[in-house]
Parts: sequence; structure tokens; C-alpha cells
Amino acid sequence: MKTQEYAAEKTMAPDSKRTVRSVVHDLMLKHGIFRIFGNPGSNELPFLTDLPEEIDYVLGLHEQAVVGMADGFAQASGEVAFVNLHAASGTGNAMGALTNSFYSRSPLVITAGQQVRETIGMHSFLSNVEAPQLTKPLTKWSCEPASASDVPRSFNEAVMQAQASAPGPVYLSIPYDDWEHEANANDELLLRRSYSEEHELSASAVEHLSGLISAAARPAIILGSAVDTVGANSAAITLAENTGADVYLAPSPYRLPFPNKHGQFRGVLPASIRAVNTTLAAYDLVLVIGAPVFRYHQHEPDHYLGEDVEFIHITDDPNEATRAPFGTAIVTDIKRALELLAEAVPPQETAIERPWQSYPATETPVDGIFDPARVFALLREHAPVDTSYVVESTSTNADFWSQMDLQEPASYFWPASGGLGFGLPAAVGVQMALTDRQVIGIIGDGSANYGITALWTAAQYDIPVIFIVLKNGTYGALRWFSQLLDTPDTPGMDVPDIDFLSLAQGYGVQAHAVDTDEDFIAALAGARASGKPHLIEVRTNLTQP
Repeated sequence: MKTQEYAAEKTMAPDSKRTVRSVVHDLMLKHGIFRIFGNPGSNELPFLTDLPEEIDYVLGLHEQAVVGMADGFAQASGEVAFVNLHAASGTGNAMGALTNSFYSRSPLVITAGQQVRETIGMHSFLSNVEAPQLTKPLTKWSCEPASASDVPRSFNEAVMQAQASAPGPVYLSIPYDDWEHEANANDELLLRRSYSEEHELSASAVEHLSGLISAAARPAIILGSAVDTVGANSAAITLAENTGADVYLAPSPYRLPFPNKHGQFRGVLPASIRAVNTTLAAYDLVLVIGAPVFRYHQHEPDHYLGEDVEFIHITDDPNEATRAPFGTAIVTDIKRALELLAEAVPPQETAIERPWQSYPATETPVDGIFDPARVFALLREHAPVDTSYVVESTSTNADFWSQMDLQEPASYFWPASGGLGFGLPAAVGVQMALTDRQVIGIIGDGSANYGITALWTAAQYDIPVIFIVLKNGTYGALRWFSQLLDTPDTPGMDVPDIDFLSLAQGYGVQAHAVDTDEDFIAALAGARASGKPHLIEVRTNLTQP
């Protein structure tokens, strides 16, 4: 097991005005970094001022010697060594020594001063142009923070990356005007972070975590798509039922790790900082398994987390763990972790009855226009219970989750990046893999155009996938976002007058348009019975995610 346990007692008392510099200095102390190996220049001076008295500066007369000393210290001590270099020229001077550090896997955190942000693009004197590329491939990770506010989080990630998995040198370029910026209130959460790696959760870790879960007055479990990917669904259900916890999916899930109509299921976490914080404020323990923390979308700034919330993050991805801005991170096999925790946490003595969730009522089509919720209700009632859905219709998300009843693993696939074009081709691929199950692609009319040629492949290879195109003539999710961003007059929102029947038939796929419930039910049954690909075009009204 490789563990970094960071004691916060050595951190400085908060300044009257917390700056990015003071937070990073505190993070150095928290991580046990008490010396800087360096050769300074003008870009580095704003960082080096007001150093805590616990931190020594070790001066080297050439950058190659600086890195060599740090490398020797890191190898002999087994600790992270901190290096401060001068812009691009100092970094270049250090590259020869950096080759040794890379191959010896020495955990070095190398920082370099950068010119003032607004002057970098002009190639001002002492600019480090495209700084993250400079040390590649001799660093395992490199970064220039996107903003001054992201410097403390990026520094924290750098220290963790240097030690995570296969250790090695990392590189961080920081514009020197960032240091005087006022710190973000969320930076204090970095001082409470911890990180550990275990191939399999140790008995002591299982005992500790199960104790936290059992003692929690109101726990929440947040499951990520990776739980479904590794086939840990049943263990996740057992753990949830033993704890009685509320269960959420992490924002923007691309797989379904938990039955969405289970009595403990509380939905998909919203994808904004404010909304997540508001949702989780009611809990005293939050356990996230198999998901990043978090993939926010719409920007609604707030505190990441309430002060009284214990937050545990279990993931199999060291990069997810190191870049997270808060929480106790454990990198391990998530399937085995769920199994061990499900065994260790006893069922509640007094079980809380949580009946399977019901479905909101839906309206029949009016003038041939369906509400998306009606389409999903019909699918729930008339498609096989083990149907696998590939969904790329963002504006109908709320209706999908309210109406569908998905219980089997691999029941749900979604574009993980958020970019369009995955859905229609992926439905073909999923059907090729899941030959004993029906695959239905639910595709928005805007999304369909990005992958429409996959219809030809489906036809040529007789792949019996069913495509349901929800046609509202617009990019519905963009219309919703235009309201959030107060940009109602933006162009390019509409995609009217696309004849999907002709497109499908031109590619060799049978297609039907439906206007009534009976039409839809008949088209679905006929498509299933044919053993060939089919497209069903459904005109829908405009809804929001």
C-alpha cells in the first residue's frame, strides 16, 4: 500500500487576506515539504516571498545541479522533493538531470515561474510559451493552471501525481501575477484532503470505512458509471440496502450502476457546484464510488462541500483521485471494494421500507405530437425488460429517468464526453455485442445527423437494432442552456425539415413515422419481429433536461 497521510497541524494560521501564495505555502507544509531546491529568477520572486520559517531554500548555482540534488534527496528519503526553476531557460538547463529523474521514478514537484498571464501570448521576455509541453516526455504530468484560482488545486494535484502509482517528476508552470490573487474559500478543503492507494482494501481500511458508514446518521452513496463497467452492480445494491443510504448517480452518467426505480434511488446528481452542494448538505457521510469528483457542467459557483460532511472517494483511477478538489481519496479495485464493504456493513436492525418508485402519469399524443415522457412510458411497457438503451437525447433526460425502469447491468449507454455523434453508431456496436438482448437507440434529431451513416452499416450487416428518433426540430439542450446563460438570441438552434424516413430508407433501413400510441406500439413490435434494423420517427414537443 502506498499512502500519503498529510498532517494539517503544521499549516500556518489563516492570513488576514488569504492569497494563492499563502495557500500554496500551507499546502507545502501539509504535504511535508520543508525545503525548496532552486535557482531563482525574476518570475519566481513573488512565490518565494513570505516563505514560512519551516521551509528552507537550498540554492544551487546551475539548474542541472539543482535537479540533481533534489533527485538524490527524493531517492534517499523516499519523500517528494520540491524544485523551483526560472521560466523556460532554467527549465531547459535542468533537462539533462531530469532524464535521470524520469528513469529513476523520483517524485519531484518542479515548478517554474511564468510571465504575467496577459503577456504570455505576445511572447514577452521570459515567457514560457506552451509551458506544459516543454518537459515532455520527461515528466509524467505537466500543467499550467487555467486561472489563478486553480493554482492551489493544481499544486495539490502535482504533489499527489508525483507520488501516485508509478512515481515520477511532474512540472507546474505558474504565472507570477497569480500569487497575489485572493484565495478561493474552497481552497481550505485542499488542506483536509488525503490520498491512498491499495491494490485491495486492507482489513483495517474496510473496518474503518464500514465503521464510518454504520455510524453515519444520514449517509449517501454516489455511484459512478465505472460500477456498471466492472460489473459491480449487485454489490452496490447490497451495500446500499444494508446501509439504508440514499443513492445517487454522479453527474452526467454514461452507464447505469443502480436500478433507477429502486426505492433508495434519488436520481442523478445535478451537474453544477451549487446544486451538488445543496443536494449533499443534508448528509453527514457521502461515499462516492467509481466516479470522478465531479464532472460539473453548468457553472454555478458555490462551496464545494459543507463543513460537516465526511466525504470518501473510492476510484480505480489515480488521475481522478489526484485532480479532485476535496475529499479523502482511495485508489483501489472498486468492484472488490464494494464487495468487501457490502460484506462488512451489517444490514440495519430496523429496515426502512422503501417501495419501488412509481411513474408519473403521461398524456397521449396531441395532433401526432408526443410528449417524450409518453414515448418512454410506452417503451417501458412494450419493450423487453432487459432492453439495453443507447441514449443521445439530452433535452429529454428528466423524462427518461422518471419513466424508465432499468434493472439489468449494461442497460444504459450515454456519450461520456458530452459531444454529439456517439448515440446512433454506438447503438449499432452495442447490439453487435449484446446479441441476446434488444438494443434501442434513443436519438435526438439534432444528434442523429452526426452519426447517420451508421444506418448503412446496420443495414448491410442485418444488425437488428431499433433507432427511435425524437424529432422536435431544434437543439433542445442548447435552448435550455441559452436560458441559463441569458443568450436567447443566438443563431443555429433549429434543425427543421429533416426527413429521417427518406434518409433511413436510402441507407437500406426500414423506417416508420408514428402519430399515435397504437402506431408506436405496432411499429415497435414489427421492428422486433423482423430481426432487421428499423428506424421509428416520433415527433415530440420541446422539453428541458
